[in-house]
Amino acid sequence: MFELPTPSLILDAEIVRRNLRRMADYTQAHGLALRPHTKTHKSRELGAMQLREGGAMGLTVAKIGEAKVMASITKDLLLAYPVVDPRRAEVAAHLARDVQLRVAIDSAAAAQALGAAAMAADSSIGILVDLDVGLHRTGVQTPQEALSLAQLVDSTAGLRLDGLFFFPGHLPAAPPKQIDALLALGAVLGETLELWSKSGLQAAIVSGGSTPSALNSHHIGHLTEIRPGTYIFNDMNCVHGGSARLEDCAARIVATVVSTAVPGQVVLDAGSKTLTSDLCGPAPTTGHGYIVEYPQAKIVKLSEEHAQVDVTQCNDRPQLGAQVTIVPNHICPCVNLQDQIYWLEPGKPPRAMPVDARGRVF
Repeated sequence: MFELPTPSLILDAEIVRRNLRRMADYTQAHGLALRPHTKTHKSRELGAMQLREGGAMGLTVAKIGEAKVMASITKDLLLAYPVVDPRRAEVAAHLARDVQLRVAIDSAAAAQALGAAAMAADSSIGILVDLDVGLHRTGVQTPQEALSLAQLVDSTAGLRLDGLFFFPGHLPAAPPKQIDALLALGAVLGETLELWSKSGLQAAIVSGGSTPSALNSHHIGHLTEIRPGTYIFNDMNCVHGGSARLEDCAARIVATVVSTAVPGQVVLDAGSKTLTSDLCGPAPTTGHGYIVEYPQAKIVKLSEEHAQVDVTQCNDRPQLGAQVTIVPNHICPCVNLQDQIYWLEPGKPPRAMPVDARGRVF
């Protein structure tokens, strides 16, 4: 094992590159643009790698703070989060003077706030109308509502109607079970776009996609670009959901066994402040991550700095002071808990890589 402080998050460079190539090859083969979501890695270096060799034509960000970080490596950004307050709108409008910024919105209030801020900053903000296609988190509820919001955007000074936005996060995790739902989703998009067309409006961009459904995106009619995020690393949600294999998981937590005092248990130095408390969505009874060296072990309980691991089913058990590697259930918030992550090239020592957008939740 490497001479690293634990707990640390390590990245296998070869797996990262393989994951990037896989998605780039897919989108090229199906004529789709790729705009990966940087919420997973929060790294300028990895975002630049996606743009340089991973087939990306721009980047997606979760918050305006992430947008400000990633604006140093690309001039094409999509803010996949509704901006309704004047403060965020002002920051977005000033950023839009230097980059081509698009924002996904689902309300008249958002359009009005962004339009006013753009006029004050002498900038222009592209807008994608967010349509709820089944997750019921954000998004207008019907094609007619999407038309009404699009018409408002089109008539609001400072804004530019660029297209339609959706997130298919409600789909079954297993890719073979997604096809019918994706075809139905495409029909809803088609109905919406037809309404727009009849009203003289066009959607140059139809932006959707997530990692679990990414490689089935060609089944969605009218789609022009996808926004997967987790695919660069993958995690146990992807493995149990069927969109990745264990060998596709590039990110792992290195942890140390700090106690074996309780019979049938070992304790690791990676608690909820490292692994987060997220259970695996497709397999919630599997514990708080997968220990690669001890697959029969189960991380049964987390406190802030402790992971309690049931080792009663293990033929071989880790010893006090031993290091293990854990594939997290949900890698995105794990990255956000790290100041730096470690890049591992074959035959080279680990290299620290800053998590540039860590904590950018504004």
